[in-house]
Amino acid sequence: MDEGVLRAVEVTGGRPGSLIYHGAGSGKDKANIKGWAGKLWKANPWLHALLCESYDIDTARRRLYDDMVERERAIRSRKLKVHPLEWSVIRDSSKVLRNILSKRCEKMAGFSVLECLWNMARERWPDVPSNLTPGFFEEFHRLFRAVQGKSGLYRNINKPRFEGLSGREAACARSDELDALAEYAEAYVDSYLTGLADEAVERRHENRRRIIKEFGASRKEWDDYRWQLRHVIRDERALGQLVDLTGEEARAIRLAKDNHIPFGVTPYYCSLMDRDSSREDDHAIRAQVIPSIYYVKEMVKHRKRGARSADFMMESETSPVETITRRYPRIAIFKPYNTCAQICVYCQRNWEIQDVLCSRAMASDLTIERALKWFEKHPMVSEVLVTGGDAFIMDDERIDGILERLSGIKHIERVRFGTRTPVVLPQRITPKLISVLKKHFDPPRLDIAVVTHYEHAYEVTPESTEAIRRIRDAGMSVYNQMVYTMENSRRFEAVATRRVLKRIGVDPYYTFMMKGKRESDEMRVPIARALQEMKEEARLMPGTERTDETVYNVPRLGKNNIRAWQHHDLIMILPDGSRVLEFHPWEKKISLTDVYVDRDVPIYDYLMRLARRGEDIEEYESIWYYY
Repeated sequence: MDEGVLRAVEVTGGRPGSLIYHGAGSGKDKANIKGWAGKLWKANPWLHALLCESYDIDTARRRLYDDMVERERAIRSRKLKVHPLEWSVIRDSSKVLRNILSKRCEKMAGFSVLECLWNMARERWPDVPSNLTPGFFEEFHRLFRAVQGKSGLYRNINKPRFEGLSGREAACARSDELDALAEYAEAYVDSYLTGLADEAVERRHENRRRIIKEFGASRKEWDDYRWQLRHVIRDERALGQLVDLTGEEARAIRLAKDNHIPFGVTPYYCSLMDRDSSREDDHAIRAQVIPSIYYVKEMVKHRKRGARSADFMMESETSPVETITRRYPRIAIFKPYNTCAQICVYCQRNWEIQDVLCSRAMASDLTIERALKWFEKHPMVSEVLVTGGDAFIMDDERIDGILERLSGIKHIERVRFGTRTPVVLPQRITPKLISVLKKHFDPPRLDIAVVTHYEHAYEVTPESTEAIRRIRDAGMSVYNQMVYTMENSRRFEAVATRRVLKRIGVDPYYTFMMKGKRESDEMRVPIARALQEMKEEARLMPGTERTDETVYNVPRLGKNNIRAWQHHDLIMILPDGSRVLEFHPWEKKISLTDVYVDRDVPIYDYLMRLARRGEDIEEYESIWYYY
């Protein structure tokens, strides 16, 4: 390694701008690609020289590998002084680059970045893909700077004052700095309105009065969950009489109804929507149930290909008996009732739900009996997740009957109910339902737990708080599974949700990354953002408020804990800037189960969506270095 390259490793230069590459994004204009390539070479002249001097791609591959090895050797031998934190960036980015350059990863991803860069450097433009985007160049600009130790992540960060002090003086300085961090986080958290805030409570009171009047109902009827279910709002005309809809919202609902895509909103959940259509505070609530036109069109494509084409999790291949899904050794899913009071837009099981409150959703007595006998014959299954659909939409007698049978199976130690009723229909958590659950709740013989699905702090209301209190007062635990989407992924937005949930007695359990279902692309968030959120936001909160584990559900196999030993590797970056990830199954080091390869949403595109929502994307600068 020559002296010039050695100097390049030193952390110099200012903080890079938030986005270096700008453009329409299609990349079909070769002039755009040439301009972006020129920026890349200007920032990384050593790379341009290396590629130009390599007479073929394999030579370029070998020289890049050698360059990385020599750079790491120089740092490890202390010939180059790099701060340990910057060294960790070099190490991680070098691993990623080695993956991307490998023939193995090229084959798995079906694309060769090295071939693309080599052709660009040698100006073989006819051989350069025409669909390169600013996101592609942004990724490699960051990556190549990072392997040189020039990420800029730590340029404007000062050393803690307490490092130069000792004793009580150091402790006081440390406490002051922690106060500053807490105040920084608090300012973000306070910017998100919760449904418990006085302002929100008053809005919802007014909404409820208006909706009750529109339906010609009484307050007693409003508080009856059966009335709520009888009056589910099912089309854009009915919803538009209660809240203002944008033209696109109305068209999307109409298109969904015309193509038999499930749509419905309980009157209670409608009361959580703000009257105006700005989506300033109720964005997550509207997005939860009002589909986009893109979503509906993609779902129509699925329908034409057959319903199972949307079965991303391949549940049809993990179902030993009808209504049962099993992907883990000690637990199985039981789905006796296959619909909900309203359908989440990104529902994992949208491929098998026919309609809101579909009359055919309840499994037959014979089907349920076969499922229960299956549980009796499988003593290794100690826990049952009763879900669907929504388990609590079943009537009390049906829930009682299922619990009676499951509690009689000696090896069943816990029954979990998956339900969104505390969020969309808190009136359902009646004293009678609680008495049914409590009748069978008999620890340590049988534990019963409720797993619900709050998406946003704005969904947490006095009514849902009361529903949770009833469950907790009966001694049962309540957990939350939050899906990480565009609607709760701004700085500290998920933190705000976890905080208020813990205050009402709900333990954060899972944060689900949205899966690679194309109809949900508009709502998906890059895995890098989830990793950033865990490290830079959730980590600033007390441990009891960040008990959830962020996971990616691998088709057929189950949850991949993206920060634990069940992990993933970044193996390629495609022309549109999307990262290709290799997910390792939970059985890793237990059995020879194959990996799963999927494409993430481009970080660049995600940041552009944030910018359109008014976010300062410089606040998300470090996202590029989460792999």
